[in-house]
Amino acid sequence: MKPYTKKIVLENGREFYGYGFGADRETINEIVFNTSMVGYQEIVSDPSYTDQTVVMTYPLIGNYGTAEEDYETKFPTIGGMIVREYNDIPSNFRYTRTLNEVFEEMGIPGVWGIDTRALTRIIRDEGSQKVMIADAATPHDEAMARLAAYELPHDMVARVSCKKRWFSRTPNHRFDVVAVDCGIKYNIIRCLNAKGCNVTVVPYDASVEEILAFRPDGIFLSNGPGDPVDVEPVIEKVRALKGRLPIFGICMGHQMVALAYGARTFKMKFGHRGGNHPVKRLETGKIEITSQNHSYAVDIDSLKDTPLRLTHVNLLDNTAEGVECPEEMVFSVQYHPESAPGPQDSAYLFDKFIKMMEEHKNA
Repeated sequence: MKPYTKKIVLENGREFYGYGFGADRETINEIVFNTSMVGYQEIVSDPSYTDQTVVMTYPLIGNYGTAEEDYETKFPTIGGMIVREYNDIPSNFRYTRTLNEVFEEMGIPGVWGIDTRALTRIIRDEGSQKVMIADAATPHDEAMARLAAYELPHDMVARVSCKKRWFSRTPNHRFDVVAVDCGIKYNIIRCLNAKGCNVTVVPYDASVEEILAFRPDGIFLSNGPGDPVDVEPVIEKVRALKGRLPIFGICMGHQMVALAYGARTFKMKFGHRGGNHPVKRLETGKIEITSQNHSYAVDIDSLKDTPLRLTHVNLLDNTAEGVECPEEMVFSVQYHPESAPGPQDSAYLFDKFIKMMEEHKNA
């Protein structure tokens, strides 16, 4: 057996040895796991994974390479990836680069040859924690000291949000939407364009006046990394704009809607990440299989003292998956109806947003 080149060191002291691919550098991040069987490129390029090292539970990664049109952002900010087996010889007529080539270019470290089942059990049982990707020869005490000294950042949204507004237009558009960028995925914009919306993407700290200057028909609040409590500028915008324009939030956008109305959020033990989470739509009783990626959730009990109504519930742990305030034209979901990757059971939510804007426009 060839000598190990890399190891990962967990905050709890456990070590796992493997082989490096991608960027040859040391990192410390939060470790999480994702249960999706496909979609590693979309996961790698999702800004919500900023400063997180992702353990892929599916055992074979890299086998279909990457395709230019499948990115969710231009410059991935994921902290790293840990896989059981990495394949550097893709079989896919669409692929343009291997995952290793992308990781090398973007400075992202990867480790393969790891017992990802054992690692996932640790995260599931003990919760998300700090992890270090290091050279195999790094002394254990030295790695533990660096882990202890490292503090997880709180400025991730500021780093991944656009620095100036940009446009994504579609022919013969019917509506103008301003999307507040906390780390927006491109497929959300594609979905809005497909529904006849011109989209103006603005930085997370754009003022209410700047947003209203675009004369939007609706406001979209995007996904993003980290703790929603740290993104006060967006929470304040929701408070200022609710009731004036239709507002639709996804993932972190959902959490910020709840916070704006006085509800609370909390950090989950290990979060939801995967493409097969069952969610019950309370209005119809139907079950939607959803794509999810979040560490924080809305406290259901805290909704009781707000105008928000619970609309969706996760069937795995009964956490909040959607809220709405119809009187003020606001609704949001915790999961990702735009998928990428994942099922498309919840695409109707974009139609709901379109209908809300149409009714408001014609009122």
